[in-house]
Amino acid sequence: MADKANSYDSSQIQVLEGLEPVRKRPGMYIGSTGYDGLHHLIKEIADNSIDEAIAGFCTKVVITLLKDGGVRVEDNGRGIPVDLHPKTHMSTLETVLTVLHAGGKFGDGGYKVSSGLHGVGSSVVNALSTHMIAEVYRDGKVNHIEFDTGKTVKPLEVTGKTTKRGTSITFYPDPTIFKETTTFEYSWVASYARHQAYLTKGILICVADERTGEKESFYFEGGIKSYVKRLNNGKEVLSDDIFYVEKPVEDSEVEIAVQYNDSYSETMKPFANNVLTPDGGMHVVGFRTALNRTINDYARKNGLLKEKEDNLTGDDIKEGLTAVILVKLPDPQFEGQTKNKLGNPEIRGYVDKVMSEYFGYYLEENPQIAKKIVGKATLAARARKAARAARDNVIRKGAFEGLNLPSKLADCSSRDRGECELFIVEGNSAAGSAKEGRNPKIQAILPLRGKVLNTERARLDKMLANQELVSLIKGLGVGIGEQFDINGLRYDKIIFMTDADVDGLHIATLLMTFFFRYMPQVIEAGHVYLAKPPLFGLIKGTGSSRKIDYLYDEVALEKKLTEKIEEKKAAGTKVDESQERFKQAGYTAQQRFKGLGEMDAKQLWETTMDPENRVLVQVHIDDAEKADAVFTKLMGDQVDLRKNFIQAGAASVNLDDLDF
Repeated sequence: MADKANSYDSSQIQVLEGLEPVRKRPGMYIGSTGYDGLHHLIKEIADNSIDEAIAGFCTKVVITLLKDGGVRVEDNGRGIPVDLHPKTHMSTLETVLTVLHAGGKFGDGGYKVSSGLHGVGSSVVNALSTHMIAEVYRDGKVNHIEFDTGKTVKPLEVTGKTTKRGTSITFYPDPTIFKETTTFEYSWVASYARHQAYLTKGILICVADERTGEKESFYFEGGIKSYVKRLNNGKEVLSDDIFYVEKPVEDSEVEIAVQYNDSYSETMKPFANNVLTPDGGMHVVGFRTALNRTINDYARKNGLLKEKEDNLTGDDIKEGLTAVILVKLPDPQFEGQTKNKLGNPEIRGYVDKVMSEYFGYYLEENPQIAKKIVGKATLAARARKAARAARDNVIRKGAFEGLNLPSKLADCSSRDRGECELFIVEGNSAAGSAKEGRNPKIQAILPLRGKVLNTERARLDKMLANQELVSLIKGLGVGIGEQFDINGLRYDKIIFMTDADVDGLHIATLLMTFFFRYMPQVIEAGHVYLAKPPLFGLIKGTGSSRKIDYLYDEVALEKKLTEKIEEKKAAGTKVDESQERFKQAGYTAQQRFKGLGEMDAKQLWETTMDPENRVLVQVHIDDAEKADAVFTKLMGDQVDLRKNFIQAGAASVNLDDLDF
C-alpha cells in the first residue's frame, strides 16, 4: 500500500484539452444552472475524495457548508500531487484545477475505479466559482493556491507545516452562473453523504452546516446491506434475512443486496462506482434478467408454478422488491456528465452471472423465503391480469380525441398541452364555482367526491375499481401500469385544489400518494402543483367601492393588520387598541374562508385560479428515499409509525390555531 501511495505523482495525471468552454455552456457539464446543478458542484468535488476511499487511501471526508456561502470538502487521502506536470509545466495541482480533462482517472496507476466520467469535475467547479481555495497536505507541508472564475490569482506556495495528509477544496458558486440560487441545502448534502457511506464500507463522512449548527456523521460497516435495511424501515418484510453477494468478475466487481417486503411497489437503487444511475443501464438489465430467470426456474423446479401457467413477468417479480446494485468497473461509460445511465455492455453479463449463480443458491438454501417470494409474485400476476381487464375498459386509446373522457370532467378547449391546466377540485360546490370562474380555453375542472382510495394499500386491480381514480386516469391521458406513457399527458399543470383544512390536506396527501406510487414521472417532470387558497379576506368599503385583501395564513394576517395600524399611528391618527384590530386598520369586516365552497366564482378566480394572482406550490421529489419513508409512515399499514409521528409533532401544535 505504501509503495502505491508513494507512486501517485505527476506522471499519472494526463491532460486532454483546455477549460474555456465551461463558463459558456455550464449545462453541458453539470446538467443545469438551477438547484440541481448547484448541488452537483459539491458532488463533483466530494466524488474525488470518495475515489480516494474506494482506492483504499482515504478513511474520512468532511463536507462543511460555510457561513459565508461557500463549501469546504476535506479528506485524509494522499493529497493531489503538487510537483511540476511534464506537459503543462504548471504544478500538477494547478493543472487538475484549471485544465479540462486533467485528472488521475486516465492511464495507469491513478485510480483503478473512479466515479469521475472524464476527470473534469474539479476544473468545472473552479470555472463556475467566483473563488476557489485549494490546500494539499503532503510530505509535512501545507501547499496553498487560489483561483477566481478558474484563473489562478495566488500561485502555489508552501504556507506552513502539518502532520495531516489529504486535500481541502473550498469554493464559492458564481451568482452570474447560478442565477436561481447559490444557497446550498443541508438536507441534500446529508442525503448525498449518507448514500456514499452506505456504498463505501469503512468510510466516515461528516457533514456540518456552520449557518445553523447542524451536524451529522455517517459510517456503515454493513455497506449496502445496511442500505437495504434502511430502505425497508417501516415496511413488513417477507424475511429478516437479506440476500447479499460481493464478487469480482474480470476487472470489475459486482455487489448486490436484496430483500422483499409486502408493499406493491419496487425500490431499486443502482450504482456504478458509487454514482447513482437513476435511469438504470446495463447493470440493471443484467440484474433483472437474472432475477426473473432464477425465480421462474426455481418455481418450475419446485412445483410452485403449474405446467400450463405462464411464467411470472418482471412486473410480477418486482412487486415489493428492494434492491441495491453496486458495480465497480475501470472505465464506466455514463450517458452525459450527470451520469444518469450506465452503458457498458460487458457489465450486463457480469451482473447476470453473479446474480444467477448466487441468488439461485440462496433460494435453494432458504426454501421458506423462496416460497414467500414466489407466492407474492404469483398474487401479483393474478392482480395484473385482473387489472389489465379493468384497464382495457377504462383507459382511452388516444390522447386528444376527447373519446371516453369522464363525464364529470369539464375539459378545456385548447389542444396545446403547454398551456392547459387541470384543476382537481374537492367537492361539487367548489367545482361549480371553479367551472363558472375559470378560463375555459386553458383550464379544465375535475371534481372529486369525498376522499379517494389510499393507493399505498391497494394493488392496481383494486385501484381501477375506484371510480374517482378511474376518472382521473382517463382525464390525464397517460394510461397506467404497463401502458403508462407520459407523452400522452393532456395538461402541463395538474393542480390539486382542496380546502385549507385537515380534510383538504388529507385529500391532497391521498392524491400525492397516487402520483408518487403510480405516476412518479409526472411529478419528476414538474407537472404537479398544489393550489394555495386564502384563509382570510379583509373587506374595505361597501357596494361598488368594496375591496378585499386576501391573506393566506395567520402570519400574513398579523403582519397586514400591524402594518396598517402602524401607518395610522405614524400619520398621527388616534388608535383605540381595545377595538377589533381589523377595524383599527381601516377595514370594515374580516372573513375567514373555511372551504373553497364558501367562495363565489369571482373570488375563486381572483384568489386561486388567475395566473396573475394565484399562489401555486410546485411538487418536487428532492429525496425519493425520504419521500418513500414518509408515505410508508403516513399512509401504510404500520399504525405505530403514525402514532409516534403524531405524538412527536403534538408539542409543536398551537391550539389557538385549531377550530373546535
